[in-house]
Amino acid sequence: MTRVTLLRQPLRGFYFWLLVGWLFVCWVAYQSLTPSPIQTPGVKFGDKLGHFSAYFLMMAWFAQLYMRRSHVRFLVFFIFLGIVIEILQGQTTYRLFEYADMVANALGATVAWLLAGSSLGFAKLLQRLERVL
Repeated sequence: MTRVTLLRQPLRGFYFWLLVGWLFVCWVAYQSLTPSPIQTPGVKFGDKLGHFSAYFLMMAWFAQLYMRRSHVRFLVFFIFLGIVIEILQGQTTYRLFEYADMVANALGATVAWLLAGSSLGFAKLLQRLERVL
């Protein structure tokens, strides 16, 4: 067994789920850097809620693909990604650099990381879905 095999969850469609996860990461990066991202009109703090949700979902997705001992790597990656994207936004003429967005990104990823290790069975959702299908 290779090290990679030991770290990933035993999913039949692992590479499909992995592709879906990375496509979502690319979509979040695109939405973060495009001049016209999806808006949440009329929602108080909708921008921050969007940041929190996106990073929560990315971390939650990868927590389902990999075993707990590798989750901290993804947590660090997503926090770093949120920081880099904010810096890149500050370099554009149409987006703003905001520390509050960095905090929302990091909180979303951290909450998902904490829940993935809880007794809720959060990290086993894809395994349950594959059993049903």
